[in-house]
Amino acid sequence: QLQLVESGGGLVQPGGSLRLSCAASRFTLDHYDIGWFRQAPGNERKEVSCITRSGGNINYADSVKGRFTISGDSAKNTVYLQMNSLKPEDTAVYYCAAGCAPGWGDSVAIDAWGQGTLVTVSS
Repeated sequence: QLQLVESGGGLVQPGGSLRLSCAASRFTLDHYDIGWFRQAPGNERKEVSCITRSGGNINYADSVKGRFTISGDSAKNTVYLQMNSLKPEDTAVYYCAAGCAPGWGDSVAIDAWGQGTLVTVSS
């Protein structure tokens, strides 16, 4: 069974930065597209970024372009989401997934979800 564990969430002031980590066990991240999603209270879960298994294609939601950066470390079997210039509207539970939403990468399904990590942007 694929397992993903997110970490790195927390409370940060507007304009601050956080780096989220998504560590995989029982499978190799390089073999999957990896997506970062977020879900704010009362809202549906939406994708914010996707990196394809080849690493050759990266996509971002318009709302985070220029502020968020997705990257991977094969040696650590971990994908990161660097979040800069955070805004209150970035407050959400962030999830990583083995797979991306349709049209975001090459995957056709999401095979696993992490448990989520809460990011709160507030002064």
